Amino acid sequence: MQTLNETRTLELSAAAASEAMPSPVRACFLIDDLAAAGTETQLLALIARLDRARVQPYLCLLRGQSQTSRALEPDDCTVWRLEVGSLCRPATLVQAMRFIHFLRRERIDVMQAYFPDSSYFGLPAAWLAGVPHRLRTRNNLGHWLTPLHRWLGRLLNQVGTGTVVNCGAARDALVAAEGSSTKNVTILANGVDLERFLALPPLSSRIVTIGVAANLRPVKGLDLLLDAAAILKSDYPDLVCRIAGEGDMRGVLEESVRQHGLADRFQLLGSVADVPAFLSGLDVAVLPSRSEGMSNALLEYMAAGRAIVATAVGAAAELIDDGVQGLLVPPNDPGKLAEAIGRLLKNPGLARRMGEAARRRVRERYSREAMVERFTEFYERLSI
Repeated sequence: MQTLNETRTLELSAAAASEAMPSPVRACFLIDDLAAAGTETQLLALIARLDRARVQPYLCLLRGQSQTSRALEPDDCTVWRLEVGSLCRPATLVQAMRFIHFLRRERIDVMQAYFPDSSYFGLPAAWLAGVPHRLRTRNNLGHWLTPLHRWLGRLLNQVGTGTVVNCGAARDALVAAEGSSTKNVTILANGVDLERFLALPPLSSRIVTIGVAANLRPVKGLDLLLDAAAILKSDYPDLVCRIAGEGDMRGVLEESVRQHGLADRFQLLGSVADVPAFLSGLDVAVLPSRSEGMSNALLEYMAAGRAIVATAVGAAAELIDDGVQGLLVPPNDPGKLAEAIGRLLKNPGLARRMGEAARRRVRERYSREAMVERFTEFYERLSI
């Protein structure tokens, strides 16, 4: 039976141990909506895997009303839908005041915003709320930037404390566009869920199927791949090209497929839920983009052990050593794209070796666990 002194000693020891343990960093993530797209998928994976003893996440959605967005909301994290429409409406000021109150009430240490609208809304609000660390995220090269966006970006640098990017190319593009200081830009590379891809079978000895996982948007360069397929069709009569994705360019691509005489070879599959299964049916995975940051599709190609042909944009050259983990070609050049694809079609052994090398690299450097640790250590450094 414990004495009163022994009980008091145990209570003091427990209190001292509690004081010695650091409190988790309280991080609020603000994004326009949730969708089955690259940036949103990376954020949801981060939130799901964060060690709550080190980082306590909160998720705020600038809009969040759609059924798709609601279906993707995480169960183990506080989620708040702001339901903001246009940033120019008077009602947005009311929502901004509510967001400021939320940030103060929860004593948020880090507020990180994704996409322009969330950044324009969230960073000034976090500054007014007194949040110590106010971050925005730029995971692309800014191909969409207008002079107004560049000016607004420079304003955000005055109320924000830093910017997170996913590759060196995105950092360099940001500095060039806004004159940002490199010391305020932090590179935190993406990660891929390796377990979903590592069980895929190796490449076959006969390579006839190429493909892409991408939204049907001009920046993804699918028209260039179509032109490349037209160049290759006479030399490779069994060649099939499959596209997994949906978007505004579907009608344009369908018409172009007919004009090129590729109706039986160029397949637009629409949205594909099971990406590993889609990639298992490809022999060569292609990234024909005109602009990218660190492409999630490229990481998935590597994890799946596919032979890769990619345009040398964004982080492609960081992920792939040309001729080792894949082949790199200049953007906007369907002739070079066709030439690289043809090289792999002719040499299945080379294609297999490159696929194996790509899988090794992504396992060593770009797992989801490694990504989460990068973010966690970054948030902890901020809060020291």
